[in-house]
Amino acid sequence: MANIGKLDVEVKVKSDADKFWKTIMDSATIFPKVCSDLYKAVEVVEGDGKSVGSVRMVHFAEGSPVVKSAKEKIEELDEAKKKVAYSVIDGDMMQYYKRFKASLEVIPEGDGSLVKWVCEFEKASEEVPDPDMIRDFAAKNFKEIDEYLLKA
Repeated sequence: MANIGKLDVEVKVKSDADKFWKTIMDSATIFPKVCSDLYKAVEVVEGDGKSVGSVRMVHFAEGSPVVKSAKEKIEELDEAKKKVAYSVIDGDMMQYYKRFKASLEVIPEGDGSLVKWVCEFEKASEEVPDPDMIRDFAAKNFKEIDEYLLKA
């Protein structure tokens, strides 16, 4: 019964933690612009998109395998620790996962930052694979944002 699991990834980025965090919190605007190969659009449907209780609809780019959209709700936010946690509450992903919650933290490290992403999930069935591709997607996203910030 390995239907419940946890995955994480850590990505070292060259960008300053405050700058990287600000970009993460402005994801509705920045992600589709900077990571157009990953995101078609990110719409804020409730709240301001940056505070607890906010809901956003994420539309993934053409060619995204399996999942085309996910509705996410911000569950926790700690500005001081540069940490946010969200749950997927609707969208294609819910066909595969009964529960999917992720957290992201940006930690100052040397002259750059460490971005930690952790997800906890409960699969809808035994046949559903672990969300390795989602973890890899997150890592690619952070690297693309870092490249963008270093050029900005």
